Amino acid sequence: MPKAYVLTGPRTLEYREYALAPLGPRDVRLTGVVSGISHGTELNLWRGTAPFQEKSFDGQHRLFLPREAKEAEEPQPASAPRGRRLGYELVSRVAEVGTEVREVSVGDLVHSATAHQPETVINMDANARAAIPMQRLPEGVSPEEAVFSALVGVALAASHDALIKVGDHVAVFGMGAIGLIAMQLARLSGALRVTAIDPLANRRQAALALGADEALDPTVEDPAVRLKVQEAGGGPDVVIEASGTYPALQSALRTAHMAGTVVTLGYYQGGAAPLLLGEEWHHNRLTMISSMAVWDCPSRFYPMWDRPRISRTALDLLARGLVRVGDLVTHRIPYARAPEAYRLIDEHPGETIKVVLTYP
Repeated sequence: MPKAYVLTGPRTLEYREYALAPLGPRDVRLTGVVSGISHGTELNLWRGTAPFQEKSFDGQHRLFLPREAKEAEEPQPASAPRGRRLGYELVSRVAEVGTEVREVSVGDLVHSATAHQPETVINMDANARAAIPMQRLPEGVSPEEAVFSALVGVALAASHDALIKVGDHVAVFGMGAIGLIAMQLARLSGALRVTAIDPLANRRQAALALGADEALDPTVEDPAVRLKVQEAGGGPDVVIEASGTYPALQSALRTAHMAGTVVTLGYYQGGAAPLLLGEEWHHNRLTMISSMAVWDCPSRFYPMWDRPRISRTALDLLARGLVRVGDLVTHRIPYARAPEAYRLIDEHPGETIKVVLTYP
C-alpha cells in the first residue's frame, strides 16, 4: 500500500498507509512527479499557528468560530490517508484512466490543486466543478515551473485587485516566490517603476534578475524615507505586501503615496501589535485591500474572471514566458524526507525561495 504524510499536530508529520480506490469509469489515477510546498499557508498549518488550530471557519456566514473540543474529523476520500493533508501544488503523470475519460490520456503531465501524495485518484466530473480544476501542462512548461501555477494565480488576483495603471510606481514587500511573481505581474500590468523590498540579499538579487528597477534592504534604509523624502513623487502609487509579517505591513503603509493602495497577500498570524493605524494609514487616506483568491472568495471582477480562468491564465503566462519562475526552486527534497523540507523552511527561511518535493 502507498504511504503519505499527514499532519497530526504542530510540527508533527506521520507517514501513514492509505488504500487506493478502484478506478471508476470517470476516474483518473495520477502518480506524483513534483509538488511545491507553500511557504505561507502550509508552514502556518505545520507550525500550528494558523487560526484553524483553535477555530473553525463557518463558510456560510464567513466567520471564524470556536472549535468544538471533539469536532469530527473532515471526511476524506477513500484513497486518502486519514488526518490533515498538506499541499495544493502537485504535478503528476496520468497513470491510468477510466473507460469514459476523454479529457486526458495516459502519460499526460497535469497540475492539480491536491495534496502532496505519491498517488492520487481524481474524478473528472468533480474536477469539472472544482474551483481550481486539474489541467494538462501546456507545451514548454516543465513540471517544476507548473508547481508555481497556483502562486501565479494568487499573484494575478492581487494584480487585478491593485488596479495597477500604466505609468504607476509599484513597490513590493517580500521577495519570496509570490512577491517575485507579483513584481513581474506589476510590470506586465503597466508599472513603469517597480521597487523590490526584502532584508535578504539573495532575494533582492533574484528580484533584480527578474526585472526590478531597484531592490532595497529595509534593515539598512527606511523604504518610506527613501521613496518619499529623498525622492520626489510622493511614493509608490501601489504597494503590495507579500511577506505576511506585520512590520512589513506597517512599513508598506508608511511607504504608500497619499490616497494610494496597499494590497496584502500574506497570511498574517496572531495579533497585529506593530501596526500603527493612527499614523500614515489614517492620515494619508489609504486603501488597504485583502487579496484572497481561494476559500470561495470570488474575484472582484466576477463573472468575467473566476478561479478556473485565473488558473488557465496562470499556466498560459508560464507557457508564454511572461512570468519566469525557472530559477526560484532552491531545494529539491524527496517526498520520503518531507519532514526535513518543512524543518528547513521553518528554521532557515533565508536559505529558501521555493522548496519542492520530488517523487520516484
